[in-house]
Formats: sequence, C-alpha cells, structure tokens
Amino acid sequence: MFTSLVFVLAALSSARCVPVQPVSNRNKVLLVSFDGFRWNYDQDVDTPNLDAMAADGVKARYMTPAFITITSPCHFTLLTGRYLENHGVIHNMWFNTTTGVKLPYYITQGVDSWWDNGSLPIWITAQRQASSIYFPGGRAKYQGEEVNMKLVEPFLFNYSNETKWRENIDTVMEWFTVNNLDFIALYIGEPDSAGHKYGPESTQRKNMIKQVDRTVGYLRQRIQESGLESKLNLIITSDHGMETVIKTNEIHIKTVENFTFQDIQFELLDYGPSGLLVPKEGKLEHVYSVLKNAHPNLHVYKKEEFPKRFHYANHPRIAPLVLYSDPGYVIHGRYKVQFNKGEHGFDNEAMSMKTIFRAVGPAFARGLVVEPFESVHVYALLCELLGITPEPHDGSLEVMKPMLRESA
Repeated sequence: MFTSLVFVLAALSSARCVPVQPVSNRNKVLLVSFDGFRWNYDQDVDTPNLDAMAADGVKARYMTPAFITITSPCHFTLLTGRYLENHGVIHNMWFNTTTGVKLPYYITQGVDSWWDNGSLPIWITAQRQASSIYFPGGRAKYQGEEVNMKLVEPFLFNYSNETKWRENIDTVMEWFTVNNLDFIALYIGEPDSAGHKYGPESTQRKNMIKQVDRTVGYLRQRIQESGLESKLNLIITSDHGMETVIKTNEIHIKTVENFTFQDIQFELLDYGPSGLLVPKEGKLEHVYSVLKNAHPNLHVYKKEEFPKRFHYANHPRIAPLVLYSDPGYVIHGRYKVQFNKGEHGFDNEAMSMKTIFRAVGPAFARGLVVEPFESVHVYALLCELLGITPEPHDGSLEVMKPMLRESA
C-alpha cells in the first residue's frame, strides 16, 4: 500500500487457548512481511543475505496468496489461516453499500467491525505476550480485546526509509529480549511502493530489493547479537506479488455500450483489477448482461456464480456483481484515476501474484527447498511453532510439516 497505517503494538491476550507444550520450552517467532515482494524478485538482483537465509533454512519455490491479492485481506489470511470469505476482510477499504460511504485504507485500520468478524489473529490467539509493528489489522479490537501499547505514525509515511527499518528491527530485538515477547509480526511497506510507482521490471524496484536484502542481513545480525539465534524462528514472506500494468486496450466501465452509472446504487471500482457493483432494484440482470462480454480481459460474475476456487464470494459483504480483470489490466470506473506502472489484486493463480517464503531457526530444516503452498497454511505453522492450539482455520499443518526438523 502507498498510504498505510503505521503502528507499534504489544498485546497480552486472555487465555483463549491452551499451550500444547510447557512455556519454558517455547521458541520465539518473528514474522516479517515485505509488502509486494514477488516470488522471483531475487532472481534478477544479487541477494546474498536472502540466499544465505535459504542455505541455512527453508525456501519455498513460491507461496500462493489469498484472493483478492491486496494488502489487508492477504495479511489477515496469514494471521488467521482463513480465506477471505471466512475472515470477512474482503477489501482494503471499509464501505457501506446503503449509504455509499467508503473509507480509505488508513482509516479502515481503526474500524473494529471491519476486522472483528469472529476470526482471531494469532496475536490474540497467543496466550502469552505478542506484538506487531505496522502489520495490517493490529489497530483493531477483537472480541473486546485491545492492545496495551500503540504508536501511530503520521498518515504520510516514507516506506523506503532504510534507517527507520533498522530502528524497527532494533525495537523488535528489545521486545524479544527485554519484554520477553514470544511472537512479533513486523511489516515493511516495500518493495510494494517501488513496484507500483516504477513497475516490477524497473531499476528502482531492483534497487529496492537490494535494500530489502541489506535489511535481511541486518536483521539476522541483530538476532545473533541479541543471543536469539538458537531460540528464534524467523519467517520472511509477503502478501502478494506485482504485475506490469498494460496501457493499451484499457477497461473503461463508463464507456461500455448500454451501461450507465444511473443503474448503480453502489460501486467499488478504480482499485486495480477488482470491482464490486450493487445495481439498483430491478437492474441486476441488465447491468450483468451489458458488462459480462464488454471486454475480452474483463470477467463479470453474479456473486453466487463466482468461481469457488477463489474462496471469496461467500460472504455478506460481497456485492451482487463481482468484477476482476486479467493480469496487467486495471478496471477504470467513472474517471481514469489509476496511473500506477505496477499493480496487484489479480487472480492468485497468476505467477506474478506469487510471493516469497523463507524460514530459518531451530525448528526448521537446513538447505531445504519445498514445493509451493497457499498462504492460508502459514497460521497453522505459526501456532505449531508457538505451541498453541489454533482457532478454527482453513489451512493444514500437514502441508507445512516437511519444512520442520524431525525433532521440532
């Protein structure tokens, strides 16, 4: 996200689950998300620190994010193990289809009702202390539970500030060693911003990957200096990939023959390649019929007919008509307001949407490359590493077990 809520949290949750191993035997877990880190971004840039991490631990060929492939929904899948239609965070923006009100990403972070849909993120599930730096969803209350510490940065934040990244890593090490926290989730908003602004094939994106790699090196150095190397499991991943935006034969809903916004009660468009429409009473069939074949790279479905493989449409927040476009194409609504050179939100089966996954620590095998898996399984892995019983989720620990040491 370009404009993302920045926050620092520490929470002591109530006993929602029972440790499955003695507390004294627990190792700590650090989950790091580099927003928009496509699975192959390390293949056209020298990344010695990411390479060393893979040699010392586990590397997945790639990880498949949830659909839709945007920041808040995909991060919440990592934290809950639920698909979007089950955890309910179906977009970056809170909206009300009756009033037409839509709230931007930053404001939506503080709307408890948007996040608290019965799926508890792992920092609430964890019985002992847990915390979050910048992670989407960390500002909200869940079933009345509120974080104890909160630091919110200004609305406009420089996500490429390498010095700030290192300061946050130093804070993480302090929280692990001084405050004795078990689990921390750290969010860094790059290389997403560089990918959006300059495109995924740009020199600027490649330079940002070098910065990310330096940061990984600094992180592992600080883990060692803090005496945590033998007791901390480090996972580095992302929420989604990035695709180059196609500027020819664009999709403009406003210019579709026989379509008019006068037939629409509510629209959520101009957000990359996805859209939601609520036609006015009696207009559903007409709007659907004029849009469904309007553009060869636009896909329009009635909610109940949306492909089941996306695990997306079976939620009350999904509008009667769901739109998405092929990789590279964005959907323009009333006006052309999207000018990014890179975008995400596309079909999660598109290779450009796949993300990275690296893991190293006492629980993980060394020098192992594992086959691709879905991000919905990461939650079960986190619970296993922390020794806690997971809440109901859509993933499977069995998928992740091959990456663990036999004694773990």
